[in-house]
Amino acid sequence: MQTVETKMFATNPVRRLVPIALFATLAWLGGCATLAPGGLPLGTPIAQARASLFGPTGEYALPGGGTRLEFAQGSFGKQTYMLDFDKSGVLVSSQQVLTELNLATIAPGISADELRMRFGRPAWVFGVQHPRAHIWNYRFDGGDCVWYQVSVGDADQTVIDASIGTDPACDGPSHRD
Repeated sequence: MQTVETKMFATNPVRRLVPIALFATLAWLGGCATLAPGGLPLGTPIAQARASLFGPTGEYALPGGGTRLEFAQGSFGKQTYMLDFDKSGVLVSSQQVLTELNLATIAPGISADELRMRFGRPAWVFGVQHPRAHIWNYRFDGGDCVWYQVSVGDADQTVIDASIGTDPACDGPSHRD
């Protein structure tokens, strides 16, 4: 003899899908925490971080034998997570580095290598003739229609200057009469 409950599930296929959909949603939400670089717990092995986060976009040697993994992501490249591992390959810190406060610490004389290790790959790079340099542009969270522009000299590969500039992605169409 069927109970009312089993009869409802047998006659209504949507009711059978509800538990499956609920399970899939909970699994997806749980997975988001491990897929976001900042969501990995301290102590995570470096091999697990590499495998669970679709691969780093950069890797840098840290003083003392550690390793920094760069995970650039986000809308328009506004987020870059740096995960630092000690020399035994264990996660000791994690930070989203593209913030206005962090970018404001860029000063003349910093090497291009240090700049890349601290902030990761820039969103866009272009060359200028005078002075001969390349402009590295970093978008950042909270920076609506602005980005951080860093001039890196071609001759010595060090920062010449850095400041906030207008992001061309926000430019509307030009109207000419």
